[in-house]
Amino acid sequence: MAYASIASLMRTVELLLTLKSPIQSLICDHREEILTLNEKVSSLEVFLKNSERSNVSEEMTDLEAWIKEVANVVEYTIQLRLTEAVMANDEMQKETAREMFCDSLQQVAEDISRVQKESMKIQQKGKQASKKSLVQGSSSAKDVLNVKKNMVGRDDQRKRLLEDLTRGSSGELKVIPILGMGGIGKTTLAKEVYNDVSIRSHFDVRAWATVSSHHNIKEILLSLLRSRMGDTFYMEDEAELADMLQKSLKSRRYLIVMDDMWSSKAWDDVRQCFPSENNESRILLTTRDTDVACYAGTENFSLQMSFMDPYESWNLFKSAAFANEELPSEYETIGKQIVDKCQGLPLTIVVVAGLLSKSERTIEDWENIAQDVMSFVTNDPDKQCLHVLGLSYNHLTSNLKACLLYFGAFPEDREISVKRLVRLWIAEGFLKLEKDFEGEAAKCLKDLVDRCLILVCEKKWDETEIKSCKVHDLIYELCLREAQSQNFIMNDIVFHYLDLDEDDGSDEIAQSHDIVLDLDDEPNPVPPKCRHLSRHKIGPCKRWTEHDDIHCGYYRALLTPELHHLIRGQRDDDVDDNNYFLKRTRSIISLSNYCPLPNFTLESEIIHFKLLRTLDLSPIEVESFPSQILCLIWLRYLALSGGLIDIPPEVCRLWNLQTCIVKGSSSRCIIFPEQIWELMQLRHLKLNAFYLPNPPSVSAEEESSYLVLSNVQTIYGLSARSCTKEVISGIRNVKKLGIYGDKDDCEDSRLFDNLVHLHQLEKLRFGLLTPWKFGDATIPSAKSFPAMLKKLELNGTCLRWEDMNIISELPNLEVLKVLSVIHDNEWYPVAGGFTQLKLLLIDSTSLNYWKATDDNFPALECLVLRSCYFLAEMPIEFAYINSLQLIELYNCMPKLEASAAQIQQEQEDIGNKPLDIRILKSSRSRC
Repeated sequence: MAYASIASLMRTVELLLTLKSPIQSLICDHREEILTLNEKVSSLEVFLKNSERSNVSEEMTDLEAWIKEVANVVEYTIQLRLTEAVMANDEMQKETAREMFCDSLQQVAEDISRVQKESMKIQQKGKQASKKSLVQGSSSAKDVLNVKKNMVGRDDQRKRLLEDLTRGSSGELKVIPILGMGGIGKTTLAKEVYNDVSIRSHFDVRAWATVSSHHNIKEILLSLLRSRMGDTFYMEDEAELADMLQKSLKSRRYLIVMDDMWSSKAWDDVRQCFPSENNESRILLTTRDTDVACYAGTENFSLQMSFMDPYESWNLFKSAAFANEELPSEYETIGKQIVDKCQGLPLTIVVVAGLLSKSERTIEDWENIAQDVMSFVTNDPDKQCLHVLGLSYNHLTSNLKACLLYFGAFPEDREISVKRLVRLWIAEGFLKLEKDFEGEAAKCLKDLVDRCLILVCEKKWDETEIKSCKVHDLIYELCLREAQSQNFIMNDIVFHYLDLDEDDGSDEIAQSHDIVLDLDDEPNPVPPKCRHLSRHKIGPCKRWTEHDDIHCGYYRALLTPELHHLIRGQRDDDVDDNNYFLKRTRSIISLSNYCPLPNFTLESEIIHFKLLRTLDLSPIEVESFPSQILCLIWLRYLALSGGLIDIPPEVCRLWNLQTCIVKGSSSRCIIFPEQIWELMQLRHLKLNAFYLPNPPSVSAEEESSYLVLSNVQTIYGLSARSCTKEVISGIRNVKKLGIYGDKDDCEDSRLFDNLVHLHQLEKLRFGLLTPWKFGDATIPSAKSFPAMLKKLELNGTCLRWEDMNIISELPNLEVLKVLSVIHDNEWYPVAGGFTQLKLLLIDSTSLNYWKATDDNFPALECLVLRSCYFLAEMPIEFAYINSLQLIELYNCMPKLEASAAQIQQEQEDIGNKPLDIRILKSSRSRC
């Protein structure tokens, strides 16, 4: 991980040289020394990048460990000294801080020079004995998002499982276990049948929950309820959740999938939630444990998954390695040798195929990989699978390794939002120094998915973008092993996720879910149950929560006496180590569920975490902006929750801030101070509602580089009153914009006089509290919208349906969502509009008559209608839209469902490709 450390240091140094900040005068005094340091660090970055293509010798491994340690210490020292300079209270302290910074700068320059000299020696020696690395060869043209999604092989097992789920030999509830070792394809098969058309039509209700090795009953219940009802549930009592689930399933034919069940106790904890009625309901569970399958399963209904035969293995390998490409004949012999050594284990096959798809396509490369795979052949399939996964991991570049290992810091089987993951990757400094960090992150994500190291959980409606992902539990185990061996992530990041009830009483589970600092006197190795934890001076897990306040989350821990001892140094023998750990901690992320705490305030101890990059307290609601955060000048990612948060002017101290998210149920408009414009690194700003003042006036020659948020990508919750010419000019590069307001805000603003100047804007959302009409009961011309606009959401705008004719003229519009209020109830679209529209969503409007033809929506692929209570039918002419693939209905009239079926039948009659009709019982969809 030396490259990640060097990249992070480079980024810090370059920002010091280029940004205007509170420490600008101090930087100017030492600019030459910092420039020299930057050159040396850059040379090390080039050296490490080149060394990735060489065989890793013991000498090189030792040097990389040294480079990593030196880079971390250098960055830590620079940031700590600059923090002291910024936070100095008087001139004497400031002068002392300046002198210490000067001395430290000389010392770190000497440290870097010594490392640089050693790297030059190794460069001069050369690496004649090293074999050519397979990293970063010419990539295949495979795009994982376009690969055929159907399962390869397992046809007989899939057919049998579909029959067991749908045949009506008796009406009793049946539990069907899918049994097999890790990586055999249990979850893949379960997902395949779960999403099958015949299953969707057969069952009234479908719900899915991942159990995992350390099961949490409340999380399982919440997962099932979210699948069933599509709502956000807070931390209700477990018994209430169980009762809610049981009532939602009562008198309905349901299919429940319990994925990755490890113990009979997990089954006992949830089995009473599932009504046993004679309506042919089914429960499908996947497990590695034969005892669990026998204990929970209905007799004669267990499905044992075996290894793939050679024919299935070869087809899976070809599909994963070459997608739709033809395999050259000269590769077939060596390819089959590789597949044969995978011993029919699907996960091993696809990971090796992913590795080959990223290699240079030469026989020599394939022979090298075949030799590596053969060297790992053992009689234990689990061990062999881990060996092969390690082989694929070793062929990753350093930035990809860092991105993958980051999954080890989340709970096992946790589905992670890609947006959140990408922003955390960026904040942690894992990515190369590119202006388009999001684009670079997307490439990394795609690369890891292509290599079959990351599992895609959910995609956008058009399959072009990943919404959430996770890793297989065997890859998760690899991440933990590598992270611990390299002191990666766990050395710098404290994660907290707490899912237990007060009366749970299980110390074992508590240890696996409470991520804490060590409060014991004796340093001990990391216990197996405690995996998301710093390895710096840690021991057996100890709860950071008070006995009657267990649910409160990580920051209530800052109020406990034990942590006061740790921070305030009341244990003299540990004070240096404890202070070192606190200062070195880079990220604190709460992974618990939403946790409202009345009158919660953040204690001053947060200032001891001086070098934090990431602070995510989003599950914990606070009532005011924690002023202690203003001391964290290196903070890049900040997430809070609260309805009454005002931002102080001192926010300008957070000059490294990239992402600022404030969640909350309140519609109160937060007022930002003028100093917000000094946060030049800001990329994502997301709140419920906020007012952004005009940027301070500056001279003409400075306008292009000062007080303009030139890096901003996303802004949500911006008041319509803030959309002045000056503000719009200051956010001119924004790509996603959400505008919030009420009737007065919108009427007082000159919104459409200015939006047209957002030349990079691709997504625009209006969220209005009170019904509002653009102008005089209409909207401006299409030319008032940004030309590049692709996605438009209108919520509560009180438009008329005829106003959609103006919107239909937008030349690049691909997605249109119309929600809540529409002024009238009949829609007659004009011909020639919506030429690029692919998705149309209409939700909660009074529309009762819709007259349209296929010419009105010539490119439409997906139509979603939600809560359209008054619409009885949709235009039959939609059957003639050749591009239409999906109609999704939720909470609509039975007549409208029949109308959709009629369109589907008409499409089949005229020979068009099959149209997918989804009648949802929950509001959860991908649109």
